[in-house]
Amino acid sequence: MTFPRLLLLFSLFSLTFSHENFDTHLLPRPLIVEHPETLLKEQSETHLKEENRLECSSWRFSVEANNLSPWKTIPEECVEYVRNYITGRGYSTDLQRVSREAADYAKSVELAGDGKDVWIFDIDETLLSNLPYYADHGYGLEVFDPVEFDKWVDKAMALPIEPSLKLYEEVQGRGFKVFLLTGRSESRREVTVENLINAGFRDWDQLVLRAPDEHGKLAIIFKSEKRSEMVKEGYRILGNSGDQWSDLLGTTMSTRSFKLPNPMYYIP
Repeated sequence: MTFPRLLLLFSLFSLTFSHENFDTHLLPRPLIVEHPETLLKEQSETHLKEENRLECSSWRFSVEANNLSPWKTIPEECVEYVRNYITGRGYSTDLQRVSREAADYAKSVELAGDGKDVWIFDIDETLLSNLPYYADHGYGLEVFDPVEFDKWVDKAMALPIEPSLKLYEEVQGRGFKVFLLTGRSESRREVTVENLINAGFRDWDQLVLRAPDEHGKLAIIFKSEKRSEMVKEGYRILGNSGDQWSDLLGTTMSTRSFKLPNPMYYIP
């Protein structure tokens, strides 16, 4: 072997065994080969998650479009979907959209100036958010328990739905009378007033709650009757905001109604 070849071989050995100059990044790195069965399993799980998301999204659309028959709880397989929607950007974005559309309508209305033009607001999931309560009850997975819910109401801790607070202040500033029409019991008037004020809602004109003899009525009947009474008193109901279709439909409907999203429960 010639001297130049020996010198080259010695240099290569020196490079190979020198810890100071050795750089693993200069050499081919081993490839990690995933087993086909693992890939198929992951693809299957991804497909199932996407199918679940699509099914639950379709279910929520049917809820908001009022296309479902009366329902008592959310589908068990949609708990994660509803939780992610309610606690994520989707719900807040939808609330803001409803508030903006309602505010644009309020700005377009020319009031009579006689103090008889009214905007009605529901309270729960319209002005006040009971999300802490529903987070503890599966975001609507559990059958509604009025006794447990009243315990939560008595704490007067519900937070304001901020887009609704903005709309509330907008319609007040434009001269609408603000009537609050809720399915809450008359026995909860004091804590309801306390909670509303603490959340920033003030100076409403009427707060209408259920009297003891009205508890057996469906919400759509109860609220229709109360709106009819308002109209008989000479009021014009120009706007109505609620999270349930029973807040908005029935008789003596408002000129425009605005449905806030709520996939957690249904009130007929």
